[in-house]
Amino acid sequence: MTTAFRLTPETRHAEAKPREAAFYRDPYAFYDAVHATSPAFFWENYGHWCFAGFKDVSALLRDKRFGRQILHLMSREELGMPEPKAHTAAFDLTEKYSLLTLEPPSHTRLRALVNRAFVSRNVEQLRPRIERLANELIDGFEADGGTELLRSYAVPIPAIVIAEMIGLPADMAMQLVDWSNRMVAMYMHGVSHETELDANQASIEFMDYVRAMIAERRRQPREDLLTHMLTSEVDGEKLTEEEVISTTILLLNAGHEATVHTTGNTLKSILESGLDHQAIFADEKQTEATVEEGLRFDAPLHMFTRYALQDVTLDNGLSFKQGETIGLMLAAANRDPSRFAHANTFDPFRTDGANVSFGAGIHFCIGAPLARIELQVSMKTLFDRLPGLRLATEPQYKNIYHFHGLERLEVEW
Repeated sequence: MTTAFRLTPETRHAEAKPREAAFYRDPYAFYDAVHATSPAFFWENYGHWCFAGFKDVSALLRDKRFGRQILHLMSREELGMPEPKAHTAAFDLTEKYSLLTLEPPSHTRLRALVNRAFVSRNVEQLRPRIERLANELIDGFEADGGTELLRSYAVPIPAIVIAEMIGLPADMAMQLVDWSNRMVAMYMHGVSHETELDANQASIEFMDYVRAMIAERRRQPREDLLTHMLTSEVDGEKLTEEEVISTTILLLNAGHEATVHTTGNTLKSILESGLDHQAIFADEKQTEATVEEGLRFDAPLHMFTRYALQDVTLDNGLSFKQGETIGLMLAAANRDPSRFAHANTFDPFRTDGANVSFGAGIHFCIGAPLARIELQVSMKTLFDRLPGLRLATEPQYKNIYHFHGLERLEVEW
């Protein structure tokens, strides 16, 4: 057994250090051991129970007895939760009205205002723009014979598309990515004081920028999502400025982060598989299947947490008091051998394809239809243009366990 983790089947307790390279570079060895012994286990490093089975994760994502927010029901004192840190006040403010953390009725109201922009029929209209952008980026490096594909291709596409949807200039996309990356570092296990300070500073700069854009839209409304959020009403209510800022930052952060990781992870899987590129992108249906298998095989988000909103006893006998945290292991569920044949094999032609990479229930990823189109167009276009694409060096994963993605993707052709 690898030294990256320890699993005790008798007690269903596990130890695995999220910041240890042997673990975050290959968490799937741990997931295999979990599936073989106890798909529900207590992860000592996090201090809560986790669920790795596909059936359990799918059900718990939809279970309304668990939620993303608890302070509307219990006090910090009751929870044993420390007071907010003064030096992360700006970062905390960006999270205050986040769709990821709100529960109904606030979540319902906010999501209703934003959802219209992301329904499939609307984002489908962006397909030509995404294809044009993909080709323009490839034009910029095709003659070089090689590139670091994340920075030159995987990052700009979703960053520019979501910026343009919201109504922000495309040339701001990489600055938005910088703020986002610095803020996302807060989700790491064992965050340092320096990281907290940097994430807070990025939050201040990001909020200041969005606030300036809001002031501009109030003077000159446009046909964009930012204007829509400022002017639309649900049951006679408009979003507050703080809600618009928080939602804009969430959409920008979530609108590129997971898509970038999925692009890199899936391209790595394809190039390492030796599969025929023409076959796996043969037509629209097969391209969709290839993207879904990429989302299943090497998911961009590995754990999502929930609070018990009431005392809960599950069918497996585990009980949770109100306020307790559980971890839903999305990537482990996607590799559940009881759900998928040859779960550890990348197979775009499989007939049992499915995944929980976008979540489920009321917090199902609002940007999933857009992400799917971006992934389908960007990857097919890349292999159409560069059929000789191959890895130049062995890719390594970033030291951020929750957000599972590559440091770099060096390729040549």
